[in-house]
Amino acid sequence: MTRLPVLSLITWAPFVGALLIMFTARHRPRAVRLIAAVTTGLSTVLSVWVYAAYDREAAGFQFYEKLALVPPLGISYELGVDGMSLLMVLLTSVIIFAGVFASWTVAVRSQEFYALLLALVTGVYGVFVSLDLFVLFLFYELAVLPMYLLIGIWGSTGEVRPRGIFAWAYRETGVGTKEYAAMKLTLYLLFGSAFILVGVFALYFSAGSASFSFLDLEAAAFPPAVQRWVFLAFYVGFGILAGIWPLHTWSPDGHASAPTAVSMLHAGVLMKLGAYGVVRVGLGLLPDGAAELAWLVGTIGCVNVVYGALSAMAQTDLKYVIAYSSVSHMGLVMLGAATLTEAGLNGSVFQMFAHGIMTGLFFALVGLVYEKAHSREIRRMGGFGRVMPGVATAFTVASLSSLGLPATAGFVAELLTFMGAWRSDHVWWLFPAVAGTFLTAVYVLRVAKQIFWGPPSPHFHHLEDARGPEWVALVILTAVLVLFGMVPGLALALVDTATVPLLSRIVGP
Repeated sequence: MTRLPVLSLITWAPFVGALLIMFTARHRPRAVRLIAAVTTGLSTVLSVWVYAAYDREAAGFQFYEKLALVPPLGISYELGVDGMSLLMVLLTSVIIFAGVFASWTVAVRSQEFYALLLALVTGVYGVFVSLDLFVLFLFYELAVLPMYLLIGIWGSTGEVRPRGIFAWAYRETGVGTKEYAAMKLTLYLLFGSAFILVGVFALYFSAGSASFSFLDLEAAAFPPAVQRWVFLAFYVGFGILAGIWPLHTWSPDGHASAPTAVSMLHAGVLMKLGAYGVVRVGLGLLPDGAAELAWLVGTIGCVNVVYGALSAMAQTDLKYVIAYSSVSHMGLVMLGAATLTEAGLNGSVFQMFAHGIMTGLFFALVGLVYEKAHSREIRRMGGFGRVMPGVATAFTVASLSSLGLPATAGFVAELLTFMGAWRSDHVWWLFPAVAGTFLTAVYVLRVAKQIFWGPPSPHFHHLEDARGPEWVALVILTAVLVLFGMVPGLALALVDTATVPLLSRIVGP
């Protein structure tokens, strides 16, 4: 196994699946689903194997692969994983494998749907394993662009009532439609991509190393002025995908309009690409710039936490509640990274994983509820727990992880982030972070009570629980949430091997 290009197999197996679907599975819905399940299953099995086989004593980047692509420009196909990126690869594998089964009932143009979904996840894997910044940027674009078609074709249009002095603008631009959400998401993320590309070329020319390799650029010494503005460029570019305030508005619309598996990938993995980019590229290559601008990253993270939670409380559409919840939780991710402490950075990376699993489970459940009830309006629902006990149980577990109940993965992530904020130079960050957790408890418990545990609604009859392949996604995601909450060392022992060297570069040994 050690001689196999295992990272390439993980990355490209879904892409091969996409090609097989497009060329061999036309008009065969069952073949489409089986190919998607097998190829994503292969990536998942290999991800688990790599996760178990990683040498924690040696640490650093392992399972290294390199192939020169454009030698005169220093562009190479260079892959490797450390403790941080390995956890993100595992997250991606779990989410996409569960997403394939969550989308088992897609009937309209399922061939194209699964092909685009698998192409998108290839880009996600590529970002997490790439050590060449130019190739990382190409994978990043591959992960972003299919979203336009996936939302624009298979998405759903929500009802947004135009109100106030800007009601005319809402009507003219089509706010709430899936086409509006797809275009808004694409424009925002391409805008962020411009900042990323400028930052990559700035490092390339400033280092004078004639290489885009992360390892070569890591050894270079950049002037403080360059570090400041390039870190800011990476923070804005990657941060848009991470949902930083006030450049987050594409995210709730994209979440609400996307089909189930795309929502799972969108919130569960794609937003983590942004946070991972800030931590890996921003903090990893620009330690002085990161230390100088950490106050900005942490302060905006606090705004995200409170603003996202308050916005979620005000929503009447179930998908928008989870969407704004993601904005709030991603604020905790950025806050943990900004503390520049071991506990905070570990909490940031663990929160990426915990939130990815939790929100993937949430959107799988929302998709099931919508498919069976044909409504996302919270006030019209009620008493679903009596007829959908499995869905109700999984939703409750996800809700408890969201608010940080002990024995769930969300608790570990939030506790470490709070510890990091307390030990940082900005102790006041702890107060909005804790307030956000309290507000989260208010809205998630209220939604769970209204939909599942309240009195039965007169609007819905003959609802049924999850069945067949739908159980696969729910069982896998719920089990992972509880497993990593009960045994957090499964992730933290690995993450620590990457965060400690990173912090030593920023704040010293």
